[in-house]
Amino acid sequence: MQSGNVTTPFGQRRVSLALVKGQLDRGGPPPAHSVDKWKVFRDVAEARQRLGLQDRAIAVLDALLTFYPGNELKPDGSLVVFPSNAQLSLRAHGIAGTTLRRHLAALVEAGLIDRRDSPNGKRYARRTHAGDIENAFGFDLRPLVQRAAELANLAQDVVREAQAFRRAKEALTICRRDIRKLITAAMEEGADGDWSRIEEVYITILARLPRAPGKEIVESVLDELQLLRGEIVNRLELLLKTQNTEINDVQNGRHIQISNPESITELEPRFRKDESPATRPRPADPTVLQKAFPLAMVLKACPQIIDYGPGGAVANWRDLMSAAVVVRSMLGISPSAYEDACDAMGPENSAIMLACILERSAHIQSAGGYLRDLTSKTRRGEFSLGPVLMALLRSQGEKPGAHSLDASAG
Repeated sequence: MQSGNVTTPFGQRRVSLALVKGQLDRGGPPPAHSVDKWKVFRDVAEARQRLGLQDRAIAVLDALLTFYPGNELKPDGSLVVFPSNAQLSLRAHGIAGTTLRRHLAALVEAGLIDRRDSPNGKRYARRTHAGDIENAFGFDLRPLVQRAAELANLAQDVVREAQAFRRAKEALTICRRDIRKLITAAMEEGADGDWSRIEEVYITILARLPRAPGKEIVESVLDELQLLRGEIVNRLELLLKTQNTEINDVQNGRHIQISNPESITELEPRFRKDESPATRPRPADPTVLQKAFPLAMVLKACPQIIDYGPGGAVANWRDLMSAAVVVRSMLGISPSAYEDACDAMGPENSAIMLACILERSAHIQSAGGYLRDLTSKTRRGEFSLGPVLMALLRSQGEKPGAHSLDASAG
């Protein structure tokens, strides 16, 4: 005995103590019931990774089973098969001799077959005069019968894990697709929120997935993505509720409430009670758009808009209109509301109106509903930008008379 191994006199094959113990444990009485050899084989094939076997070892076991007559492994008969290596190699699809011996040893180590060595180390069977096998030397298949129930349970466990892993991967794919669609839709619609940061979080989570992830990693990433998807859905639901409230307020004809009472008279000119119908402004012709005010005057009244221009500057009307598009998205104003304003006021005056709303955004509860209300008043001839700009100039400490209201002065 050397290094925990036993050296047998038959072929000088070294056998570990653990292997000897396993063979002794299986040396009890034969099993009571026969089993279908191919059903056991399928269970072994299903659980091969749990048993530490490679695909070639399964092919060798398949070849071994073909040497046992019939499909039932009967415990009352001989369960030893004794093919030569040449015969085994042929039925195992031409596997090389060294590879064959290695995988036979793996099957023995896994406790699926036992060796029954003859005195001269060869595999053969002694038969009676009637032709029945009296004694056989080769590979004993009895462990497959003894462990049939255990192998079946192991295979079922492997199948359940594989199904759970497959469902987790499918759920991960669906979750990834949902988040990508939600972020893209939110960005394209200009929904309020830091969607670039949310997209970065999404990419960071996905970066943890290796090319061939295991079940634990997939489930961990799936949990994080499901939390992220829930947060995104909650944000979008809140935004949709806010937009529905705005639409209902406009349809009911209610004015958007402003917390500063003085700003009502500054941003929403109204008719005085002592005005006569003759002195009231006539409804504007929708086909005749108001002229834009001087750009310098607009920037004095609404300096915050400058930060949203190209490169942080507004040098001309094109820059102002570009900045207005950015502000529209930031304030949560829908594209349709801004298009209606452009139709009623003209693109330049609509950009000015957004600059004014930006200045007063802290006092306006719903920028989108407020712009729609002013658009309706403009179509009825009940609103003009002049008083709004004058009020903002006064709040900036400027004298209104210092700027000409002639559009040509811009």
